Amino acid sequence: MNGHEETAARAWQGIRSLVLDAHDRRKEVCESLGMSFIRAKALRRLLTGPLTLRDLAEQLATDAPYTSVVVADLERRGMVERTTHPGDRRAKIVTITPAGAEAAALAERILGEPPAPLLSLEPGDLAALDRIVAVIQRAGEDEPGGSASRIPAGSRQA
Repeated sequence: MNGHEETAARAWQGIRSLVLDAHDRRKEVCESLGMSFIRAKALRRLLTGPLTLRDLAEQLATDAPYTSVVVADLERRGMVERTTHPGDRRAKIVTITPAGAEAAALAERILGEPPAPLLSLEPGDLAALDRIVAVIQRAGEDEPGGSASRIPAGSRQA
């Protein structure tokens, strides 16, 4: 590894540690919603529109049988509805309900609350960090899997 790669690896490790260790909000989300984080993640993915069960599994990085278990539980809780795809009777479309959207919004609020150390940065440092993160995010959008797949009015099949 050259110096640039070492610095990038160190920065990445620091980001991961901050988000996943020091300021991990997943437990708070689970306790607030009374469900596993994967269920909350599924609701958050559905906030922007319906997905086929297959697309939801892909976005959650879970297999189809486990995603079906997650969706069945969310359906029992009244947080999603599962309907037959109009173009393929074998495929299912998962749509968030108002109760599910409310739970997803709460999860987003919890996850989106900046930790105290971030809020304590000097304005110039915070602005620089914001610019750097935006650059990294834009670069990530060009990578495979960088954008979510949505169902445009019944045209996708699972």
